[in-house]
Amino acid sequence: MMHVNFNRLVNISLILLSLIAAGCSETAKKPLSIGDQLPGASGDENYSGQYPHARSRLNFGKQKFKSASAQHDTVWDRLLSLYSLPEFDNARIDRAVDWYLQHPASLAIIQQRAEPYLHHILDEVEAKNIPGELALLPVVESAFVPDAYSTADASGLWQFVPSTGEEYGLQQNVWYDGRRDVYASTKAATTYLKELSETFDGDWLLALASYNCGKGRVRKSIERNEYNNLPTDYWSLDLPEETLGYVPKLLAVAKIFANAEEYNIHLQNIPNKPYFEVVHIKAPLDLHKAARLADTPYDKFVKLNPGFNRACTAPQGPHRLLVPVAHAQSFKRNLAQLPYDEWADYTQYYRAEKVAKNHHHQKVEKITQAKQEQAPAIISSRYKVKPGETLSAIANRTHTTISTLRKTNHLASNAVQSGVFLKIPNGNKAVIDANKSVIATSFISKASKNKSANNQVYAIKKGDTFWNISQRFSVSPKDIAQWNNITLKTALIPGRKLIIKSANQQLASVSPSIRLIHYTVNKGDTLTKISRKFNVSIDDLRKSNSDTLIKNIRPGQKLKVIVDANSST
Repeated sequence: MMHVNFNRLVNISLILLSLIAAGCSETAKKPLSIGDQLPGASGDENYSGQYPHARSRLNFGKQKFKSASAQHDTVWDRLLSLYSLPEFDNARIDRAVDWYLQHPASLAIIQQRAEPYLHHILDEVEAKNIPGELALLPVVESAFVPDAYSTADASGLWQFVPSTGEEYGLQQNVWYDGRRDVYASTKAATTYLKELSETFDGDWLLALASYNCGKGRVRKSIERNEYNNLPTDYWSLDLPEETLGYVPKLLAVAKIFANAEEYNIHLQNIPNKPYFEVVHIKAPLDLHKAARLADTPYDKFVKLNPGFNRACTAPQGPHRLLVPVAHAQSFKRNLAQLPYDEWADYTQYYRAEKVAKNHHHQKVEKITQAKQEQAPAIISSRYKVKPGETLSAIANRTHTTISTLRKTNHLASNAVQSGVFLKIPNGNKAVIDANKSVIATSFISKASKNKSANNQVYAIKKGDTFWNISQRFSVSPKDIAQWNNITLKTALIPGRKLIIKSANQQLASVSPSIRLIHYTVNKGDTLTKISRKFNVSIDDLRKSNSDTLIKNIRPGQKLKVIVDANSST
């Protein structure tokens, strides 16, 4: 009898425990308040019916593996072992999950594109000790297209804009763009993301939002919410529309890959092994020859080395190539047997550039010599500091040094106030007095007149950025900064004048619809096809690309196309 009663007590206890567990489970799965998380969103409180694919599957993070030191057969196993972001239940994530599930082909294509790069990205993710989910950020940024280029002038897998790329050591010149260098840009991106996380006290969602729209924009939104006594988490901030969807897309992709079987998504077998090896070549090498030495199709070889703008590695470096692991040893042997004078005939690629530089240097020397001969002997000249101008910019403008300016003017620091007059010592090779131009020879006057005829002065307006000014005149932000002896971090003060030296300026002033497009040459393209595609003449294409268009175009080459947005294309 006691045995029976004991069994009954056990059964009752188990039933009570199961009921308590079920209650806890329901509490844990209860959606967060959409009204709190998504300000201004209408109808999201009923989103469970709108996105049946997303809501009927496992919650994000259910299949996390926490054994980073264990050996994994595939990159997917390794990726999931590095997941560390918390679980989120939000309508924006479910919308993104539902979209991807309705486009399974896009997920298959993304996996194919990611195969050469994912192992290396995971190496960097582990080295920086950042969440594994961030290895999937190129899905959102570039769909794993290594030479992707956006209208915001961002480029590469990680979509760096020029200024941020330079800040993180990614060189950009006519030969090479480090933003498209898979090896360099991955190191830069993971470093940048880690720093953003530290900026926002370890909040990875705020770090990701900042990666998309900038730290300043996120900070302002946080400060606005603090002022209004509102929550300051990512879901509560008033951010640009693109940023509102940016983070949920990444979380959605991570969720799908974590629950691929339940979502009926096939994960392609990508071994957890290096796809490429970094080979240091120490000198310029023709890329076509490099591909043959590596016994690799040229288009496949270029996808590993998309940072080079021409069919030859950059003369000034970096002197390294990414070579498929399976062919790395034979590549090294073949390269060692190739006579050095056959490595690259890269002179053909920059002969025109060299001639132009020599011509420019000769012209500068003539002007400088004429100025020195004609300029009156003066002990020093006065220079009036303009609004927003730095001591560094003044030193560059007057061809002297910061230390010389400080010593001559008894300055305690590098800070200068606008409106103040500075003494500029004589002896530099420039027209020192910016307020009273020294009259030189007629040659100088003519050169200055011709130069100013091609310039335009633009007064900065409230709300202007380097980007929207560059778009107005179809030039790059970097050029604007360079022409005005400032940096891309210099504050744009309304009313300040900027010099615009673009050859496209006349087109832009005639018609605001004139735009500059960066077009990547596809396989089978010809100049005739491209001219018809954009409704421009072949002559105009050649003029716009005179610095890079030597003879024939090649797949992967970047072309500048100046088009009229009002014309049919």
